[in-house]
Amino acid sequence: MNRNKLVSLLGLTATSALVLAACGGGSDGDTASTESSTAGSSSEEQVLNIIESAELPNMDSAKSTDVVSGTVLNNVNEGLYRQNPDNELELAMAAEEPEVSEDGLTYTFKIREDAVWSNGDPVTADDFIYAWARLATPETAAEYSYMIDGVVKNASAILTGEMEPSELGATAVDDKTLEVQLEKAVPYFKDLLTLPMFLPQNEAFVTEQGDKYATNSDTVLYNGPFVLDEWDGTGLSWVLNKNEDYWDKDTVVLDTINVDVVKETSTAINLYDTGAVDRITLSGEYVQTKQGDPELKTQPTSSVFYFKFNQERNGEETPLANENIRKAIAMSFDKQAFADTVLQNGSIPANGLVPAELASDPASGEDFREQSGDLLTFDVEQAQEYFKKGLEELGVDSINLEILGDDTENAKKSLEFMQAQLTSNLPGLEISLRNVPFKVRLDADTKQDYDLEMAGWGADYGDPINFLELFHSENGNNKSSYSNADYDALVESAQTNVTDLEGRWEDMLEAEKILMETGGIAPIYQRAYSVLEKDYLKDYTSHLTGAEYSYKWASIEGKE
Repeated sequence: MNRNKLVSLLGLTATSALVLAACGGGSDGDTASTESSTAGSSSEEQVLNIIESAELPNMDSAKSTDVVSGTVLNNVNEGLYRQNPDNELELAMAAEEPEVSEDGLTYTFKIREDAVWSNGDPVTADDFIYAWARLATPETAAEYSYMIDGVVKNASAILTGEMEPSELGATAVDDKTLEVQLEKAVPYFKDLLTLPMFLPQNEAFVTEQGDKYATNSDTVLYNGPFVLDEWDGTGLSWVLNKNEDYWDKDTVVLDTINVDVVKETSTAINLYDTGAVDRITLSGEYVQTKQGDPELKTQPTSSVFYFKFNQERNGEETPLANENIRKAIAMSFDKQAFADTVLQNGSIPANGLVPAELASDPASGEDFREQSGDLLTFDVEQAQEYFKKGLEELGVDSINLEILGDDTENAKKSLEFMQAQLTSNLPGLEISLRNVPFKVRLDADTKQDYDLEMAGWGADYGDPINFLELFHSENGNNKSSYSNADYDALVESAQTNVTDLEGRWEDMLEAEKILMETGGIAPIYQRAYSVLEKDYLKDYTSHLTGAEYSYKWASIEGKE
């Protein structure tokens, strides 16, 4: 979710959805439900066994920012909308399409009468108001608070302390009627309502749990297709069980989903080959060993990975505050070789922040990535010139930097490749590596306790702004002290301009150019997954934006 997600927007593409959304609904969703219900009549054991490569760090929808949490939240909770198997929006907690005022600023939603929490409480309009107000409350310190900022009326003033959370532009007309007022017309507003930060929360339960809220599976309430069990907040496994109180339970076929964290691909393959798990992702040389296997598939994503350059650590400026040092590093590693020799899973080099196939020019229909072009490419000679100039500006002959990354097998290989590239192509640069569990990396990122970090972002919705806003000076996900006034102005213009779509598009193209020209980040690759999936696993739904996976329609059919 996201993140490190979370794929996702305004010049919306036909399939706007991955790290999150889309639009439509209707017959396609109904068809999927009918097929799943039929499958549910099977006498086969409906148990799915899957693995994750990282721990589940957080189940507070107001504070969740990562892909693992986003996927679990998407399957155990439900907002006003959710994405269906065709990556289109379908009604979820909303009983019907909302009434929308002529100016596009007021939405009135009816909440399903049969929507209940796992403790039996009805899901009400107040549950949405409480969750959204909590997201906007400064004390919550939600990194995703910017998603409501400038969208729901008064959210900006609440975030700056100028107004009280109770003044948020969301009102309960009655228990099952929610009226939402927007600051401006937002074409992708419905897409946002599928995301974790816009999920409802039961105020009485959250208050009762206090600091324990969302720290284990017993301290969270559920209103989605499944409930979370056997998660202690730190462990390497958890279970999702069918929610018998879910309003659309007849569509849900699976009874149980067992999830285990496995960080070594070799271990995952052994589990898959012996039938202990039903689906895994592959990377590196392991993909080659499965070539020709009919169960090997490629799954595209909107996730882009890059180096974050931390310019201030422990209150002191780092060498990465120097623009030339940043650009030198960004241009000194061979992205194609990395994709071909380390990843080997269909991932492609990235020479910009916004991924390919995410959004199209509202005038010409041209893909953003193609139109923006290759902005920060591999060029050793140019990198060395930047590095020499940067060292001179710093008054040193060499610098030592640390790269922070995850502790999975693939992450370790990735960092080792980068260490070799950077130190050999930039004489005078020494690199040490720090591989840590995913949750620890997120904490280090939040505290800016790193020099270089290999991070990633998957789209929440299908608009370039979802990537570009990450490095605005005031964005809660920046965590690198990157700040550029011209960039900020362009991002702010794109966030507020919803009438001049062509002008907005040009602002976003220019913003990405500035981010690359100043070495704000170093793009590495756009991820694809190579997956092995058993042929008896049906309707395992992946999304290009938002949460990566939905299990609502999945089933086991024909397993021997």
